[in-house]
Amino acid sequence: MKRLVIITVGKTHSGKTTFARGLEQQLYNSIVIDQDNHAEFINTYYRSLLPQKGPNTIKYAVTQTIVDYAVNQTDFHLILCNSNRSERARLNLLKNFKNKGFITILVHLDIPDHILQERVSSSHRSTAIFRTASTFEEVLNRQQAESHSDPIEEEADYLFVIKDTEEIQLVTSRITDIANSLD
Repeated sequence: MKRLVIITVGKTHSGKTTFARGLEQQLYNSIVIDQDNHAEFINTYYRSLLPQKGPNTIKYAVTQTIVDYAVNQTDFHLILCNSNRSERARLNLLKNFKNKGFITILVHLDIPDHILQERVSSSHRSTAIFRTASTFEEVLNRQQAESHSDPIEEEADYLFVIKDTEEIQLVTSRITDIANSLD
């Protein structure tokens, strides 16, 4: 059976989790794997294991274990909900899934920065996911200063770009149509 892997790309507060959860409700036999949940779990119960500098290797290891289990022990379509803004890491992730026979879909939530700024300034989300930052404003400012390549069509089997929340339902429908065509 062919499966989909849907990978979200976007800055903080762009709607990645909201999109992923909504898609999960519409896409039969799917599961969201959200790295923010792993970060909060580690920060709550295993904070002393967090690296002081560099990549959050323990978070990545937990995520990879869950992804590997979902790939090898289930027949779910996977919805990976994290920022995936690094082109090199994103391409490696996509290559890995393509090699395992998945149909790859990128969903780039490319919401304008002024809207993201409004969202973070009024956010009530828990900051328990943070390792180094203290506010979502700090995260957004860092992301705005970083240079990352936006996803391009050649990276995945399908690329959807959402610039406005009004486009979410259309993209969700298109993805469920792709999944239904696999049967």
